[in-house]
Amino acid sequence: MQADSSAAWAGPLAGIRVLDFTRVLAGPAASLALADLGAEIIKVEPPGTGDETRTFPPIKDGESHYFLGNNRGKKSIVIDLKSEQGLQLARDLAAKCDVVVENYRPGVMDRLGLGYETLSQINPRLIYCAISGFGMTGPLRDRPSFDIVAQALSGVLSVNGEPGRLPIKLGLPMGDLVGGINGPIGILAALHERHLTGRGRLIDVSLMDGLIGLLGYIAQLAFFTGENPVPQGSQHPNLVPYGAFPAKDGAIIIACLTNGFWARICDALGFPEAGPDPAFDTLQKRRDIRERVNGMIAEQTQLYSVDELVELFTEHQVPHAPILGIQEALTQPQAVAREMVVETEHETLGTIPIVNRPIKFPGSPQPVPTAPPALGQHTEEILRDLLDLDPEQIASLRDTQVIA
Repeated sequence: MQADSSAAWAGPLAGIRVLDFTRVLAGPAASLALADLGAEIIKVEPPGTGDETRTFPPIKDGESHYFLGNNRGKKSIVIDLKSEQGLQLARDLAAKCDVVVENYRPGVMDRLGLGYETLSQINPRLIYCAISGFGMTGPLRDRPSFDIVAQALSGVLSVNGEPGRLPIKLGLPMGDLVGGINGPIGILAALHERHLTGRGRLIDVSLMDGLIGLLGYIAQLAFFTGENPVPQGSQHPNLVPYGAFPAKDGAIIIACLTNGFWARICDALGFPEAGPDPAFDTLQKRRDIRERVNGMIAEQTQLYSVDELVELFTEHQVPHAPILGIQEALTQPQAVAREMVVETEHETLGTIPIVNRPIKFPGSPQPVPTAPPALGQHTEEILRDLLDLDPEQIASLRDTQVIA
């Protein structure tokens, strides 16, 4: 699927303008979600390298895979925020925007004169979302945080990995990505509130809080038992069978989420008598003899190839999945049907594949997202169209290196 500029509907957030002071991952993930929903994102980058992730290898023709993966649908403007003229440009832009998103440590934006108290006086309708490792309060407020730190301090890392081994961080950087979930939720709620009150507000998003909020039943299990849940590998702490099982040529996931699937699994694998057997007929009983049940399942699954097991479990309506690599996941028929990979035109790389928006709006197709911007690609356009600066003013700012 190629970009179609004739499609006019940007999305439900069309008309919402976001001033984006974020970099690396947690903040860019938040502004990416807003871009996918149709908001205009003005990404402010420092002179030189811009967002640090533009330098993260591997790099192709000067462009980093990391930056490309998190910045589709945005515009880039380069402003030197260490200069008073640059700070004034940022404040002028904030006056024209609905939302500010930033992910510096608490206090940094205040010291620059770009904190909520300052910008809300310029623009009382401004919604200001601050994303940080630990939030604006608490003893860890000023400590730097990265994805693995948030995973460790939230308890998430402690339940990930194989039983009896050291915990392993999640393969996806959820410690950062949770900012891309909770930031937009808070912003959307504040936009609704602003519709009623006419005023914006400050939003405080902590990555550690976000991961603790995702613990869900794992936290409740700790409350119930008074013990720390431990890593279970791909298995479930309370449901059996649930996880990866061996095949002739790999492994397959089986998920017996409710008791009704147990008999279907037994039928599919050729031991139907185990379905109603009183030794296995409840969730609690199977959990208490986990190793015996998993051994029964594995003994049968290893007799088949993954494709044969997919066919068997599909026929018997058993929740299952082959374990796909990233390339296979992106090219599988379901992902193709959902147009989860599309092509777009990049300023320097030409036609490139990107991951498409994950949220669909049936009946109102959106154009393919614009490519992640080259550094400063939209600087002149933004200053001209949004701040009404003339070519001489823009040239002067460039000559004094306030912009690049």
